[in-house]
Amino acid sequence: MVVKLIIFGLIAGYVYGAWKFWKGFERTNFRPSLTNRIGLALLWPALFATNPSYRRNFRKALKGQ
Repeated sequence: MVVKLIIFGLIAGYVYGAWKFWKGFERTNFRPSLTNRIGLALLWPALFATNPSYRRNFRKALKGQ
């Protein structure tokens, strides 16, 4: 039961992050194309963990700064 809750929480967090990035994409410095938007939204956990520039843009998308 606990494992299912953890898995659900991870999936919910992933979907929430992708959705928020998708909605705030226009606030980022990335080239505005559908391919970019889809790829960057789907790969956000790996990019957030490894790329400082992406991290700054991700925060801009989420916070609106």
